Formats: sequence, structure tokens, C-alpha cells
Amino acid sequence: MRTWVFEKEDLTKLATMVMPFGKYQGRLLIELPEEYLLWFAKKGWPKGQLGELLQLALEIKSNGLSYLIQPLKSKGNV
Repeated sequence: MRTWVFEKEDLTKLATMVMPFGKYQGRLLIELPEEYLLWFAKKGWPKGQLGELLQLALEIKSNGLSYLIQPLKSKGNV
């Protein structure tokens, strides 16, 4: 089991950062379909911060915690 270490700013980034490429280009990271995130988990995550945020998005979605990010979409800060 992976232990997540992330900054509170990462949650804001999930709520405000858009996917820079691919089928869902322009969509907020937290709004990416879980199936798309699972595809990355199978094929390989992008390098760097984007890959880390996508992994965090998958953890949040697979544990039914997306509702925690929703308020941050309008506020833009934590």
C-alpha cells in the first residue's frame, strides 16, 4: 500500500489545473474520468508533477473522495 505525501496546494492544483494533452485536453484534472486515470496507471504515468497529480486524482476518485475537491474549484485556494 502506498503512503501519500502531498502538499495542500496539490489539492488546489487538482481543482484548477487542466489536462495539457490527449483525449481530455482542457479538462480539470479532478474531472478526468476514472477509467482514463486507470489507463495511465496501466500504461505509465506522465513524468513529473503532472504524473503525481494524476496518481493523486486516481486515489481520491477510487476512494470516493472527489467531493472534498469540489469546493476548491470555486475558491481556487485551500
